[in-house]
Amino acid sequence: MKKLLLASTITALLLTSVVTAPKVQAANIAQSVCEYVAADNKKRMRSFLKSNRLKIRKIFGNIKCNGQNLLQFAANKGSVKTGTLMISKLPKKTVSSILALINEESPLFDAANARVGS
Repeated sequence: MKKLLLASTITALLLTSVVTAPKVQAANIAQSVCEYVAADNKKRMRSFLKSNRLKIRKIFGNIKCNGQNLLQFAANKGSVKTGTLMISKLPKKTVSSILALINEESPLFDAANARVGS
């Protein structure tokens, strides 16, 4: 009888913990990534992506900040650290397609050129 009670209690606890697990909202992820890019906070962006098990190359095409993709947004905000991080993590083909959209006077233009050329 004790084993049955113990087993049912453990099962009930496991089921309630699975049901009440918090879900991460996509809007919150996009907003957080945009805030980290705007603040040029590479360390917090990396830890946020790691804690949510996300990769830059997976989320890059789906997130827009002020109607721009992440690299354009980083170039306009002058976010060199986070922009360079994204350039290093994205495929060369993606970077080359975005190169024309980045202002040539931006430091990210040089980093993107180096990535495409290598």
